Amino acid sequence: MTQGFASFLSQQQSPFSQVLKLLVRHGSGDWGIVSKADAKENDLSVEQGYRILSAYMVNDRKIWVITEADRSSTTFLFPEEY
Repeated sequence: MTQGFASFLSQQQSPFSQVLKLLVRHGSGDWGIVSKADAKENDLSVEQGYRILSAYMVNDRKIWVITEADRSSTTFLFPEEY
């Protein structure tokens, strides 16, 4: 996770469960609030091995969860940190 997201998370109740909840959603194909076109692209990305981007709202903040194409890492960040 980025420093900005880590700082935000440290101010939340049950920070571990927040991350786990988002990771489970991302890993199960619940792409959150991305557009229909982006959701379709994510479905293809799972099949073809491309990068996956999910977006969720947590306390009025948009959070991105990005898994790299080679599946070596998944990062939690704010869009402005990209």
